[in-house]
Amino acid sequence: MAPDTAAAQPPLLEPTRLSGLEIRNRIWLAPMCQYMVEAEDGVPTDWHLVHLGARAAGGFGLLITEATAVSPEGRISPRDTGLWNDDQAEAWSRITGFCQQQGAKIAVQLAHAGRKASTWPALPQFSNRRGTIPEFASGWRAVGPTTDPFPGLDAPDALSREQIAEVVQDFVAAARRAESAGFDAVELHFAHGYLVHEFLSPLVNTRTDEYGADATGRRRLALEIATAVREEWPAQKPLIVRISATDWIDGGWGIEQSIDLARSLEMVGVDALHVSTGGAVIADIAVGPEYQVGFARTLREAVSMPIAAVGLLTDPAAAQDVLDRGDADFVAIGRAALREAGWPQRAAHELGVRDGTLYPGAYRRGSW
Repeated sequence: MAPDTAAAQPPLLEPTRLSGLEIRNRIWLAPMCQYMVEAEDGVPTDWHLVHLGARAAGGFGLLITEATAVSPEGRISPRDTGLWNDDQAEAWSRITGFCQQQGAKIAVQLAHAGRKASTWPALPQFSNRRGTIPEFASGWRAVGPTTDPFPGLDAPDALSREQIAEVVQDFVAAARRAESAGFDAVELHFAHGYLVHEFLSPLVNTRTDEYGADATGRRRLALEIATAVREEWPAQKPLIVRISATDWIDGGWGIEQSIDLARSLEMVGVDALHVSTGGAVIADIAVGPEYQVGFARTLREAVSMPIAAVGLLTDPAAAQDVLDRGDADFVAIGRAALREAGWPQRAAHELGVRDGTLYPGAYRRGSW
């Protein structure tokens, strides 16, 4: 007979804790940009309620929102969500409340796109448009560590020291609004070639001041943001950081620098690390199932805080193997979750758990 009790559950489906937060399983919804704010005001809409709410009802333990900008100029596209004003926070509160009612916990990913801002949304209706959106067409001037552009995009403005300090405060203000909106956790987006990763990567950050020049300088912005947000964000609520563990190019950001950063982040109170890769520069990446998991394992062996692995984890048995091998403490599901809101429910079925607890009552009759 298949096991049907909590005691028999595989680790993937076991209730667990992250800092002071109780989570019903070890499955995270990875952040996936939606580009569905048609009003271009950063306010999440019914789309975001349904998108995140469906996955909450589908059994995910922790939902992480799409990259949510801490300032208007920090958006990847004009159609991104934001958390730089109170109207946005109020709209988010409707979404957090619904998701929590379904038994999920929800985190907001706070982000600044840096030199990769003001780009056309990655949606089919914009498939014939590439690059930077001009200012006359609802675009804006992007910013970065220097004026060097990301290939195919317009050159950004280099941030001054005073503007860097404003960016830090934008993250702090967004974290404050995240608390008022009812979020259970905050994830800081330091990955994928956006602003903080741009400062980290020696291939991008060629500044010669205290925010560049050497490894310590390149880490400065990341640590200033993490420290300031940790001071603002409630101590019992998790603070997560997502990093790119490597640029996939010799001479770029790599795993040794990631270990140094992870140890420093842990010292300032970060509770977990969400490990991805790439994005700062164009690189030849051999993408395949679990292609990023090895980096998660290396970082897990270097720090004490929990680690989440991501990267084409589509099969429940393979996701369970990641935990069984000790590669990570959590797994994050991204693209697979776009096509299957109930991925955790299928995972429970395939791993032999048939108790139906991941289904809302109205859906119990449809359980596997």
